[in-house]
Amino acid sequence: MFDDDDTFEEGRLLSSTKSDYDIEENILRPKTMEEYVGQDKVKENLAVYIAAAKARGEALDHVLLYGPPGLGKTTLAHIIANTMGTQIKVTSGPAIERSGDLAAILTNLNEGDILFIDEIHRLNHQVEEILYSAMEDYALDIIVGKGPSARNIRFSLKRFTLIGATTRAGMLSSPLRDRFGIMCRLDMYTPEELKRIVDRSARTLGISIEAEGAYEIARRSRGTPRIANRLLKRVRDFSAVMGSSAVGKRDAMEALRRMEIDELGLDETDRNLLRALIEKFNGGPAGLDTLAATINEDVGTIEDIYEPYLLQLGFIARTPRGRVCLKGGYEHMGMKMPEAVRRQMSVFDKDDR
Repeated sequence: MFDDDDTFEEGRLLSSTKSDYDIEENILRPKTMEEYVGQDKVKENLAVYIAAAKARGEALDHVLLYGPPGLGKTTLAHIIANTMGTQIKVTSGPAIERSGDLAAILTNLNEGDILFIDEIHRLNHQVEEILYSAMEDYALDIIVGKGPSARNIRFSLKRFTLIGATTRAGMLSSPLRDRFGIMCRLDMYTPEELKRIVDRSARTLGISIEAEGAYEIARRSRGTPRIANRLLKRVRDFSAVMGSSAVGKRDAMEALRRMEIDELGLDETDRNLLRALIEKFNGGPAGLDTLAATINEDVGTIEDIYEPYLLQLGFIARTPRGRVCLKGGYEHMGMKMPEAVRRQMSVFDKDDR
């Protein structure tokens, strides 16, 4: 299954809680369920699962966290480890290139440890196959030799918890997805929840911010805590240079205007996408590859970063023939939907039904 010359570089594949989790980039991450804002249903259920596992003296069942990027999947994995009182090892799907890498990681886990694999949907097939027996039987099957003389050796693993995070749960194979006993979907945040996150982050960073300033940042953060924290830092920079003692609404509005982030949180790429659909494709339909080439952006970036928010706002739609711009997109761009396009939209509606 893996060759003798396979090597395991711990620094490349894994990062411990203390070496990565507490660096400056991650200082804003909450450490407990009480500090973690939003996702109330997920937190309530996880609290029950964790309490039950601790009462039985067992490792927590394997957990799959899925949802759009930036919602706190990595943070939640660390909180689970803190609550369980166990160590967490962190890696990602693309980093585990060979089956030997994963085998080395699994054999180095202690009883009850948590292995967190980010972007788990990007594991290659051979690596994924090792996980099947590891997750289900806590065993590692190794093939020694080749051809008729090949034989299987099974190593027992200590009971561990695998936490997988993905933005594309549909790309996971059924055998892997079915081995997760706990599946949690993380949803977009409301402006009120994001305001609480901005307030907490401001206190952590020692930033003086007014309630209206915090809400202005929150409502333009696309429902995503990661974006809210990033905008807070940049607004702080503008506010400091402009000489404000505290970040107010006007400071936030001016900073966000200079960053070209509009009232709904759309940036220049979002507007370029809408503008291309309207002006170059008469509202659509336009294929994703064609649209990406038109605005000089990566297909994956459009699909993972920009499209979900525009779909949520009702500005665009995915149809069997391609992407189309809806009435809300026209209105946001200050343009009126032509009657011919409106009739075409009704045709798409009928096709979708």
